[in-house]
Amino acid sequence: MMLSPGFCKEEEETRVCKLKKSLYGLKQSPRAWFDRFAKVIKNQGYQQGQSDHTMFFKQSNDGRMTILIVYVDDIILTGDDTREVERLKKARNRMESDGKPVDREKYQRLVGRLIYLSHTRPDIAFAVSVVSQYMHSPKESHLEAVYKILRYLKGSPGRGLFFKKSDSKKVEIYTDADWAGAADDRRSTTGYCTYVWGNLVTWRSKKQSVVARSSAEAEFRAVAQGMCKGLWLKKLLEELCITIELPIKLYCDNKAAISISHNPVQHDRTKHIEVDRHFIKEKIEKGIICMTYIPTREQLADIFTKGLQKSSFEDFIGKLDMINIYDPT
Repeated sequence: MMLSPGFCKEEEETRVCKLKKSLYGLKQSPRAWFDRFAKVIKNQGYQQGQSDHTMFFKQSNDGRMTILIVYVDDIILTGDDTREVERLKKARNRMESDGKPVDREKYQRLVGRLIYLSHTRPDIAFAVSVVSQYMHSPKESHLEAVYKILRYLKGSPGRGLFFKKSDSKKVEIYTDADWAGAADDRRSTTGYCTYVWGNLVTWRSKKQSVVARSSAEAEFRAVAQGMCKGLWLKKLLEELCITIELPIKLYCDNKAAISISHNPVQHDRTKHIEVDRHFIKEKIEKGIICMTYIPTREQLADIFTKGLQKSSFEDFIGKLDMINIYDPT
């Protein structure tokens, strides 16, 4: 944009200002707003019309159709799929209910301390990974989620990991993924944890960097990340002259991902994850890693991929060997 009168000198008449944001009233604003709107609607499963780019439609499995038409900032929603219409209305209310912006520095300080605490508290790893995604533009709803984590921690100050003595010399890895769990961009969440001699030592909950087109693909990426952590632990223990039992067992609850890992044939549908596939296949063939199927109810990494009901959450915490030192013995 051109410099305003009074801000430019005679020798600086050719200088311009770089516009970082499309302000209201500029000709770039409608396009920036529509691009953002189209991205959000497409993430809800809608397709953009080719004959009319302001029309979005979605067809359900039973043949019902939902049509959305936008004109400037007015939206018309129609169709014979009443459930989808109500769902989209609720999604709109959720987007509007994020609330007003809050103090960013205060939010970042709180989340930063929670990230530090999550290094010793795996029970808050997933919740902290979610609230840390809004560090640059936090809203009231995000700050309320942080307060909920703080209230949970206040109610369980003595909870921590218990390291027990074991005769086992095994290293075990649990990997899981929540396919398309993020409502805003439909990315999946990777969760994994590793056990050394029966004790939990490392864990991670992180949103994947790309959108997975299937649950098997999301699980496959999670397996690759968990396998990297297991190989790092193997190398670390070898440097300390500590022997471990091979192969390292990796537990996955997705049979399709396990089949892809053992399949010697390369298919077109797995070309985009070819690097991860060859990496996993190589470690399996060398006998370093052994992939084993485990039912979802026994998958310990499930707590790092999604929010769980209280009963399931408490059950997984017990399986992670987390105890409360203030509980009566």
